[in-house]
Amino acid sequence: MARYVRFVPQSVQGRTEAELQAAWGLWEGDRVLTLASSPFSSSGGGADQPGPVPDGRSYPVDQVRLLVPCLPSKVVGVGFNYRRHAQELDFKLPERPALFLKPLTTIVGPADPVVYPEMSRQVEYEGELAVVIGRTARRVSLEEALDCILGYTCANDVTARDLQSKDSQWTVAKGFDTFCPLGPAVVTRLDPSVLTVTTSVNGAVRQHGSVSDLIFTVPELVSYISRVMTLLPGDVILTGTPAGVGPVRPGDRMQVTIEGIGSLENPVQSLP
Repeated sequence: MARYVRFVPQSVQGRTEAELQAAWGLWEGDRVLTLASSPFSSSGGGADQPGPVPDGRSYPVDQVRLLVPCLPSKVVGVGFNYRRHAQELDFKLPERPALFLKPLTTIVGPADPVVYPEMSRQVEYEGELAVVIGRTARRVSLEEALDCILGYTCANDVTARDLQSKDSQWTVAKGFDTFCPLGPAVVTRLDPSVLTVTTSVNGAVRQHGSVSDLIFTVPELVSYISRVMTLLPGDVILTGTPAGVGPVRPGDRMQVTIEGIGSLENPVQSLP
């Protein structure tokens, strides 16, 4: 198991964080080891492949700022993929995955604010397990699907629910800037079927669901999506959200926690 991160040191020899370039790292215990290269590549990068090696530098984890742990070309969302969530919204179980795309401008990292848009009066959290692709996947079989995954991270598919209910497609509701927090790390060699997703708002648990409740499993999603579009290293699949979605307001703090991965916490703020 490896925990890959992107980060910047808080300061190095008097330079500010803004002056430093983002680096890839390996989070081990209370330190982040700088890697000599990215864990992603077009020719490899699956969880079964040897990863990049540390370059000899390291930092205490409390002296770095964690960034989005991957650089996707696209974020593919899957709607109504938990049985209990579909039931709470009174939706018929889908016959095939309901896909949507989130723009890259929705992506923010750990601790970054989620901005409440002026157009909406009902913004809601959706804690999710995110699949991070490690190698190019095009028309892969179910048996090949897991080999295309580098690892998993936490995600929050923030949604303007009032706008979603007014449109036949979800680009507006799910596409506002900052509406896709990801992090804190991409963790390899996990069994996604045994993981649990918990979402809290201001410390109070609002969602707690097992990935075993997925209608379409992780291998099924990777295989199906790869037959629609080519998945590239770093691409992200949002696997769906458990039951218990609900609203947030500016000033709230959302936290998505997945055992074995960690916690992704983001404040909600008004437009500046």
